[in-house]
Amino acid sequence: MVETVLRAIPEPYRGVAIKHRELLKFGLVGGSTWVIDTAVFLVLKASVLEAKPLTAKIMAVLVATIVSYVLNREWSFRTRGGRERHHEAALFFIISGIGVAVYTAPLAVSRYVLDLQVPDVSLFTQEVADFVSGQIIGVLAGMAFRWWAFRRFVFPDQDARRQVPVGRE
Repeated sequence: MVETVLRAIPEPYRGVAIKHRELLKFGLVGGSTWVIDTAVFLVLKASVLEAKPLTAKIMAVLVATIVSYVLNREWSFRTRGGRERHHEAALFFIISGIGVAVYTAPLAVSRYVLDLQVPDVSLFTQEVADFVSGQIIGVLAGMAFRWWAFRRFVFPDQDARRQVPVGRE
């Protein structure tokens, strides 16, 4: 499937996409798991965990992180490895936990250091600051951290796992 998509991209963009294939896959996995996290959170919060939004969010993050591990291991970083699977999984979840701190830090700075919250600023300013710091700066910082840490610690070795074309095992 990836090869079909890559062939459809016109030059010179195709060369860039091929060169950064792993990063593109990582981004697609991140976008997909963001959708999973959001959907699970909203469904739980609107139903069985209506009175417990924090519990709903924790469960949603856990589901999304498990899916993220599987997709990243089997697709984004499928040729990388270098660790025993249990060690790899433990590192993935530890780094994902640190990633949560990294992507919430800009929101904390916006709210509690810069004091961009009601009553010091208007509700509109607070909401724009929350969105920019949490959903843009925070997500980009968290993604950059996880990209670096997954490649450095979780999947450190290139070409560590044999590539087998689909249907040829």
